[in-house]
Order: sequence, then C-alpha cells, then structure tokens
Amino acid sequence: LLRDVARTPDRHVLLLTATPHSGIEDAFRSLLEVLNPAFRTLNLDQLSEQERRTLARHIVQRRRADVQRWLGDDDITPFPIRESHEVTYRLARSPAYRALFDDIYAFARELVRDASGGLTVWKQRVRYWTALALLRCVMSSPAAAEATLRARIRRASVGEGEPEQELLLADYVLDLSDQEAPQDFDPTPVVAEGEQTISDGERRRLQEFARRAATLRGDGDPKLLGVVEELSGLLRDGFRPIVYCRYIATAEYLAAELQRRLQKPFSDLRVIAVTGTSSEDEREQRIAELAEHPRRLLVATDCLSEGVNLQHDFDAVLHYDLPWNPNRLEQREGRVDRYGQPAAIVRVSMFYGIDNPIDEAVLRVLLRKAVSIHKTLGISVPLPVDSESVVETVVRSLFQEQSTQQDMFASDPALDLDAVHRDWDRAAERERESRTRFAQHAIRPEEVAKELYESDAALGNVQALAAFVRAACERLGAPLVPVAPTKARTSEVYRLALAGLPAALREQLNPVFAPRPGAKAANDLLVGFQAPLPEGAHLIGRLHPLTETLADYLVGLAIEAADPLEVSRSGVLRSQAVARRTTILLLRLRLLIETPGRAAPTLVEELILAGFEGRPGNLQWLAEATVRELLLTAEPTGNLAAAEQQTLAAQALEWLPDLDGDIQAIANARAAALLESHRRVRQVSRTGRVVVRPNLPVDLFGVYVLMPVPKGIQSPVVG
Repeated sequence: LLRDVARTPDRHVLLLTATPHSGIEDAFRSLLEVLNPAFRTLNLDQLSEQERRTLARHIVQRRRADVQRWLGDDDITPFPIRESHEVTYRLARSPAYRALFDDIYAFARELVRDASGGLTVWKQRVRYWTALALLRCVMSSPAAAEATLRARIRRASVGEGEPEQELLLADYVLDLSDQEAPQDFDPTPVVAEGEQTISDGERRRLQEFARRAATLRGDGDPKLLGVVEELSGLLRDGFRPIVYCRYIATAEYLAAELQRRLQKPFSDLRVIAVTGTSSEDEREQRIAELAEHPRRLLVATDCLSEGVNLQHDFDAVLHYDLPWNPNRLEQREGRVDRYGQPAAIVRVSMFYGIDNPIDEAVLRVLLRKAVSIHKTLGISVPLPVDSESVVETVVRSLFQEQSTQQDMFASDPALDLDAVHRDWDRAAERERESRTRFAQHAIRPEEVAKELYESDAALGNVQALAAFVRAACERLGAPLVPVAPTKARTSEVYRLALAGLPAALREQLNPVFAPRPGAKAANDLLVGFQAPLPEGAHLIGRLHPLTETLADYLVGLAIEAADPLEVSRSGVLRSQAVARRTTILLLRLRLLIETPGRAAPTLVEELILAGFEGRPGNLQWLAEATVRELLLTAEPTGNLAAAEQQTLAAQALEWLPDLDGDIQAIANARAAALLESHRRVRQVSRTGRVVVRPNLPVDLFGVYVLMPVPKGIQSPVVG
C-alpha cells in the first residue's frame, strides 16, 4: 500500500513516526526507498555532502535534546532528568527460596540435557521452552511459580509443532519486540505442553515444586522483602512509583503484599494492580481512581508499558521483573519520562537478584548496555538484531554442560555476542552522527518561534480562547461553572448549561452536542480548554463549533448595534493604568496576497489593536503589545458621569478623520510584516514570491477611551 501511494512522483506524502530508526540499516533504507528509489543504494555511513543535503530535504529529525534547547530552562520542566540505578537482593536471604531456585534450575538443565533421548526436534523445543518457563516463573515470584505449576490444562497428546505454535510458546516466556499487546498471562500452557514429554517422576517433581513455592509467599520471599525496603525509600522521598512485573500472578500477589506491609509506615498509601485481565477502559478508570490518592503505588504488567501516558500521576519506575528485551525497558520507563512530566527528576530502579545467574546474564549482555547508551546519547538505540535471538543465546549459555546442545539448536545457531555488541556500538555512533547528518539548518528555531508568536497574537492562544468563551457564555446568560478539581487531571473543567444560552445559539449548538444514538441528552455539558480531560468532556479549541458559534453571534450583535450590555463596541473608563488620556482602536484589516500564476488574490482578514496617548496634534502611538495589555488588564478605578462618557467617546470618533494617514501607515506596516513572514517561509520551502498589499479603508470595530485618575482623587467605583 505504501509503495503504491508513493509511486506517483508529484504526490506529496507526510509520514510521521516516534521511532524513525529501528536499528536495522536495511529496514531504514527500505523506508527511504519509498521517498526516492535512489535512496535504496545509499551507504548511510559514508554519505557525500550532496547526498546528505538531498536526504535532509526529505527527513525532519527532531530529538528531545532539540526541544529542550529550544524551550530553554523554564519554571515548567519540559522533560525530566532520568536517574537510573541498580538495586539488588539476595536469594540466599531465604535459604528455602534459594534451594527451590537451585532445584528448578537443575531440573531445567536436565530437561534440556535429556532432550536428545529419542525425541523429535519439536518435542526437544517444547522441553526447552518448558525449562525457560519454569525458570522465569520462579524468578518472578512464588505466586507465579505456584500458579503455573498447579494449573492443569486438558490436552491431547502433543503433536509436531508448526512455527506459529513455537511463536505462541515463546510469547509466554520471552518479551517479543513486535507484540501488539504484550502477553502477561502465566506460562501454564507452556508447562502443560512440556508435561507431555516428561516422565511420571519428573511430573511428581513439578508438583513438589508447586507445594514448596506456596510455602514461600510473604516472609519466605527475599525478592518481596527487598523491594519493600526500596519502595519505602522512594515513598519517603515523595515519589509515586510504578512497579512492573512480567506475570499477572506476580502483580496481584505483590500489590496485596505491598498494601499490607507498607500500610503501617504510610497510612495514606493506596496500592493497586493493573494487568491484562481488565479492558483498556477499566485500566484507565482504575488508574484515574488511584490518582485521587495523594500517596499511591501502581503495580502493573507490560499491558501498561506502551500506548498510555502516566507522567501526570507517576514519577518513578521499578523493574521488579527485568525485561528480557531492552526495547521493553525503554517502553516502561518512557511512561513517566516524557514531555509533560511535572517532576524535575524521575527515578528508575532495576531490581535483580545478585546471586541469580540469569538476572546477571541478561543485565550484562542487554540491559546495562541499553542504559549506558541512553545516558550517553539521551535517547535509546534499538538492538540491531532481534532481542529474542540474543536472549536465547544468553540462556543457552547457562545450559552448556550437555554435548547435544549445538545439535538441538542447529536451525538457530548461537549468535556471536561480541559481534552483536560491536554492531550496537556502531548503531549508537550512527545515532550520534545523525544529529548533524539530518539537521535542518535551513529552518531556524528562533524564526519558527517568531511565526508561532505572531500566530498566537493574531489568532489567540489557549488562555485567550478560554477567557473569550468564559466571558461570552457569562454575558449571554450561561456562565461556565468550575468543576471541583481531582488529582486524576491537570486541566480545569467547567460545566456549561446550554439551556441558559439564547434560543438562536441553542439551535446551532444542539446538533454539535447531540448524544450518541440511544444515550440520554444531557442538560449540562463538561467542557475544558486543555487536555487531558475526563471521559465525556469536550475539548474546546479555536475551531470548535462552540467557539465559532459564539464569535459569529457576538459579532452579529455588535454590527447590528444591539444591546450594549451584551457587546460593547465603545467604552470609556477612568483607570490608574494610564497617566494620560489613551484611546484604543479595534481595527479589522483586509490584506490581499497576490501570487504569480493565480488569477485572484488570497484575502486575509485580521483584527488588530492600535492605540495612542493624547490627541491629534500632540499624540504618541503605542506599541501593539502595550495596547493589548491595557485592553486586557486595565481596571476601572474612578467614576465618570454618563454625560462625560458620551462626550469623551464622541470626541474620539471626531478625531478619526485626522488619523487616516496614521491608520493607513499601520495597515502598510502589517502588510510588510506579512510579506516578510511569507518570504521567510517560502525561502525554506523554495516556493515562489508573493506581493502583499492592504485593501483600504480599514474597518473600525471599536473605540475605547482610558482616562487617568486626577491626582489626589481616589473615588470608589459605584454602579
């Protein structure tokens, strides 16, 4: 589909991704080929300057460090600092658990060692996956070990497996990088499959392992005791942690134990487990409820490791079960270490058994390398090969006593781990170099910022939008009522009663807010101006029908000279904000943009503010920013009689003919500014020149007069 879409040379396609490079060079080139077939043959490690420039015209690469540099050091932290460290526990802290782990480890080695005894290749593979499943469960928790070993699934005798069946077994044990939804159920089906290949004596040993695991819950679990100590420190330091587990049984067991054991030192602590047993909507609801508690702890499986924003409510991650995939490590930590995290620092802890050979092997080969690259570059670099192959190689190295090992995996020969690390280092170096290789030197951030500032000034930012909608609704009889805030959200929510608005407005808005078929119509609506908002609330933007309908309605009232209490096109007040008489003009300016080759110009309209101190013959024009600030913030601080107000307003209108030349100069200046903006953008995009000219005369929309407070008079404002 993508190749077909891109086949037409003059079709313009914008492709967006948060992961622009998989780490596999050939895969990246195949994406570049869609942009231009010639890119398929490029050597990305040895690009000429001309090739780099050509590529840079097709790739816009913006990294976290770029955004941080552009935004600067604000009071609001755009991105947090990630503090990563390792936390250890000892299996030997519980001799019974140490003995159980050693016995299951030995049993797993026997399963693999004896796999060649007349078994088919498929049954040998089944025994291998069974061995891994047993090890990973006992490493996770006694709850996961017991749940896996006690469960029984009725099955027919095992047949010869297909590749899809092997992938299914691997899904329960490994952390597959291409999973759409991470698997967190206990690997009972793997062990059940493996039981078809083992003897009665081996089956009895499995049952004995389950019995022993059940006795180790709680005080017999050294991993649990160690994590209680680590989490106590995080909670005392004010962190709100997420604890990631591999299996559902572990998450539920751990949440119950942590709630019980941490309740005494932290009486206000709330702990819950969120796993794949609940739907996405249920997960969101449970997290929102947990966020209501000031001190909270979330235990989760990898169902919450991607596709969900948790940075508003949590600021620490502890890997209770180490992932066997470095990409999963980054996915978990990225739930809290992301844009919008209010905390300046997020804490990340890798929790592992210092006397557990599998934990140590995974750390040494995969995870420490990933953390080191992230610390150096500030970004994660994917492993340049499938992590499953690396993990299998690592785990197989722990089963090296058997002579038949190489025969068993003849179809999947062991990887050269040293070569994998060298490739990973080269990938990291390429990522470092690509910061300049694909840099967009033609687009300067300060120029983009200027365009954005001018757009906000002309169109209104979020704060101006919210102020307008609130004021308009209040003026029209339906004020927005703030809804009590909750810890689950960071933005304000309001209740709007549509019934309070004029009938003409309601007729236009009712179809917009009509309930879904079968749902009951709501008398009140929840609205807000910034995400995130609770379910059912409407996010109101500049182009939302509510905003546009209110604006059109009020402009119509203003032009029709309706009730001035609803829309005031003129006003006079006395204020301490000014030292001299100040007149503010609200002008509607039309600009014509003429482009070569187009028969008709493009019409642009905008409202601008102009203001001056004094009177014609002795006046001083003010900067537009100063005028805007006065209009938005000046408060009445003295009384003016109605007759005096009318006299001052009429006088301002009488002056207007004398200001025609100045107003025309303002229009010409706006046309010149718009032309310069077009030149900057078109220079980068390599498009043609334009001509911008004002369409005169300028329309007068409003006149507002601010009078200074006479010295020595501090009249209260009445009426």
